[in-house]
Amino acid sequence: MKNILHIISSPRAEISASRKLGNAVIEKIQEKYADAVVKERDLTKNLVPLLEEVHINTFFSPAENHSSEQAEINEYSTGLISELQEADIIVVDSPMYNFSVPATLRAYFDFTSRAGYTFKYDENGPKGLLNDKKLYIAFTSGNIYSEGPYQIYDSNVPYIKNVFGFYGVTDVSVFRAEGLAIPGIQETSLEKAIEGITID
Repeated sequence: MKNILHIISSPRAEISASRKLGNAVIEKIQEKYADAVVKERDLTKNLVPLLEEVHINTFFSPAENHSSEQAEINEYSTGLISELQEADIIVVDSPMYNFSVPATLRAYFDFTSRAGYTFKYDENGPKGLLNDKKLYIAFTSGNIYSEGPYQIYDSNVPYIKNVFGFYGVTDVSVFRAEGLAIPGIQETSLEKAIEGITID
């Protein structure tokens, strides 16, 4: 049985291209693994708080010293992390917002990037703790960023790959629906991206 974690970051609902592409990835996974169990983490319905001092103090202090507020914060953060730990396959829907990821996804990473949980430090430096997992990124954008003159503006896919790579997740596939705002490309971009989905 495969445990699948589907992370959704677009605040748009039915018209969201990244949601459609991400859902198509999930469907392909379910076709390959009939017994797959999917857990959905919609970051727009259950907003992760923006990082504040109380959160940072919580993450860098012993649990036995936590106030009741900090205990709740720690429980929430470790709950998000446990979903990542339990997943065999992770699917992240990530539309391009101002050359990077939506704020919802950045906030999520702020609460899951914790030493001792998703990575650790030893005498050789940082080491990821979420090993032997597969990551699929469902990326959508109005422009084309996979190649050409605007490739250097892509702080979305490289950022997600870097964060998960730091967590120890290095087996990554990216599916792109690009040019969604460009006439002559937008009409078929999403359809072609969905047709090109392959599950390892």
